[in-house]
Amino acid sequence: MPYRRISLTNEKLYHVFTRSIAGFKVFNSRYDFKRIVETMLFYSFKEPSCRFSFFIDRVKKGEEGNFLQLKSSERIVKILAYCIMPTHIHIILEQLEDKGISKYMNLVLKSYSKYFNVKYNRRGPLWEGRFKNVSIETDEQFMHLTRYIHLNPTSSLLVDNPEDWEFSSYKEYAGILAEDKYMCDYYNFLDMDKAAYQAFVKDHVGYQRELEKIKHLLME
Repeated sequence: MPYRRISLTNEKLYHVFTRSIAGFKVFNSRYDFKRIVETMLFYSFKEPSCRFSFFIDRVKKGEEGNFLQLKSSERIVKILAYCIMPTHIHIILEQLEDKGISKYMNLVLKSYSKYFNVKYNRRGPLWEGRFKNVSIETDEQFMHLTRYIHLNPTSSLLVDNPEDWEFSSYKEYAGILAEDKYMCDYYNFLDMDKAAYQAFVKDHVGYQRELEKIKHLLME
């Protein structure tokens, strides 16, 4: 995936990708996965009143509202799709303000790094350099990219079916998650109903697994 140093453009979509240093496993428990997903949602909002760690503490103590109350706030990016893997993150974003994606990714990755290093008594950087990004130019490209992202867990043999992986947006796209838990704004870019999208993704499970096997063979 190419590494772009050019400025990202407002109101455009980007596939953003980042991985851990040397393939280090940075999500080790359900709580770790849940933490990064909530961090991603929190920092999509413009000018949060505090750091995410403080927000979580306030929610637990009943001193703060929940994520649902934040959804009416202004955002610096929109999250359109995501998949969290044990060693890396895929996310599709729409930039809503100048340097919004760079600011967003910096906040998300720094926040999770601090949490991880404290929890696991570790020091040093967690991520392999700056995030990478590719612009999405057409609705068709967007549709195929979401399928690729949502099939990552099945291609890596973590689960048999995409809906078995809790830490992606597939269940939102497939309509098998309660709507009050949705965090993605993809409706303007996907001209396909939820049943059709399920079929579109599942018809490709075997093919993408074979591509993944070939990729690994070529790299050995």
